[in-house]
Amino acid sequence: MIEIHPDSRAKALHILLPTETACLELMPQITDQASFEQLAVKFSHCPSAKIGGDLGLTKPGVIVAELEQAIFSQPLATLIGPIKTVHGYHLLWIKKRHLVE
Repeated sequence: MIEIHPDSRAKALHILLPTETACLELMPQITDQASFEQLAVKFSHCPSAKIGGDLGLTKPGVIVAELEQAIFSQPLATLIGPIKTVHGYHLLWIKKRHLVE
């Protein structure tokens, strides 16, 4: 588990699905941020689906630990997942990030 400075921020999109299999079936259709947003609207089980899965500007301590760790450590502008949380399985697309050391 990485330590994240409390002043770090990131913008990310996510798609919440009930199973890992559903994530794996959707992944080949995601080629860029635009396709991610379109598929989030169509398939995500999260209220953020209405806005393309946008989690907004997030900071440490706001979202579940598994997503937080991925958002603040994984590469930008690429498909990440599936990530299992108490809510289900997530696919992520990290738009931008500002890490404070």
